[in-house]
Amino acid sequence: MTTWTAPAIDRRHEPYRADERIMLEGWLNYHRDTLLLKCAGLTGEQLRTAAVSSSTLTLLGLVRHMTVVERWWFRQCFAGESLPELYDFDADPDAEFNTVDTADPEADFAAFRAEIAAADAATAGHDLDEVFTLRRAEKSHEVSLRWVYLHMIEEYARHNGHADLIREAIDGVTGE
Repeated sequence: MTTWTAPAIDRRHEPYRADERIMLEGWLNYHRDTLLLKCAGLTGEQLRTAAVSSSTLTLLGLVRHMTVVERWWFRQCFAGESLPELYDFDADPDAEFNTVDTADPEADFAAFRAEIAAADAATAGHDLDEVFTLRRAEKSHEVSLRWVYLHMIEEYARHNGHADLIREAIDGVTGE
């Protein structure tokens, strides 16, 4: 039986000169690819490994989390798609992190890539100033697609920092 390992990736680099939309998409793709780069060459078991015993944060959990986040912001919020949840968040609000023991890493990586493609399709042709209403608790906010791109870049950047530390704890690999 062959053990699945996370595939290598040729990370796309952000453009140095372009219009705003291309810059935002470029930086988002750079960070998407960086998460996959942090996972490249690791086995499913390694992807399930937390950097510290007191944490459930793993590389596989981060991939699963970002799949949920891509789906939420681009498809459910911005595009208004009615989609089923990927995990049972009623039973566990952190299910994407806490259920990696029984997860299929190959399927999770495929879901991540598919969600990125669906997110890109959901935003194609839409103006950055286009808004949707975000309802949270008793408040609602008008949110622009531009804000979603910036938030996603920030979210990936933060979690890619976590991924750096987790990867280093697994096999000593550091760097971009």
